[in-house]
Amino acid sequence: MTVPRLPVLDDGVGRRGQGPADEPAPERARDPGGRAPPRGQEGRRAFLQTAAAGAALAAFSGCGGLDEFFRRHFRELGPEELKAVLARIERRNQERFGRATTVRADGPRPGVEFGYGLDLSRCVGCRRCVYACARENNQSRRHPQIHWIQVLEMDKDHGVDLTHADLYYEADAVPRPGKFYFPVQCQQCRNPPCVKACPTRATWQEQDGIVVVDYDWCIGCRCCMSACPYGARHFNWAQPTLAPEELNPDQHYLGNRPRPKGVVEKCTFCIQRTRRGLYPACLEACPVGARKFGNLLDPESEIRKVMETKRVFVFKEDLATHPKFFYFYAT
Repeated sequence: MTVPRLPVLDDGVGRRGQGPADEPAPERARDPGGRAPPRGQEGRRAFLQTAAAGAALAAFSGCGGLDEFFRRHFRELGPEELKAVLARIERRNQERFGRATTVRADGPRPGVEFGYGLDLSRCVGCRRCVYACARENNQSRRHPQIHWIQVLEMDKDHGVDLTHADLYYEADAVPRPGKFYFPVQCQQCRNPPCVKACPTRATWQEQDGIVVVDYDWCIGCRCCMSACPYGARHFNWAQPTLAPEELNPDQHYLGNRPRPKGVVEKCTFCIQRTRRGLYPACLEACPVGARKFGNLLDPESEIRKVMETKRVFVFKEDLATHPKFFYFYAT
């Protein structure tokens, strides 16, 4: 295939520059039917392609997109590069919400692997965990409404059975007679299928067991959503709605910073809190103490005590994803 030439320019003395006289004229490109395009079309096409590329580069340059587009993977950033990335996000937050924010990138602590436990015998289905999570993690609460935690209402007669589960139950009071409640969120699998499915390495598992997402690298292909057997990943179909007064200014790069349209997001065990020694927001909001959290590597932690003394199981154990989110019955 011949490469089209740029338009021939006037040489300023009444002649059109054509190159050396003994240089043969290039063969004109032909369409699949063998017809040559009208003279000058090759040049116009090349010009438009160049102009489009220039416009794209200008758009990236105008919003700092070139730096983001060509920057290295998050795990390869040096200290100064990471500092510049965090500062850029803080400036963007200020422009969008008119509020000062602090965006951190705290790494995993040595000797820590987080685990979560949920007591099904205590959960009453009040959904306070759902809305505490939304407030803490800057989720879109209107259009689209995105919840990282989903509470399923199930019949006691059927046990844990998704075919008889109701995600959209409405009740004047909970718990309802004959029902029990089964909250589902990211299971933070040791063998996460979502990580294997991501074509851009935008999601990976950290040393403390948290599966994270770099929203600057996510291309919104939703391969991870298809791979996740727990429905724990959520796609932003529209520009998320988040009022400035609802913004949580304490943010983590891999966690609760505001996400743009067209990316996939998920629970991160409140990485902005737990890596600083705090409990996840959903645990603190639970009115009945059904949620437990701690370091699986610490034999004295609450989560280890639960695992050693209660009837513990994991969701969809047969899939061998090896979740670090455990369900149990205390009574």
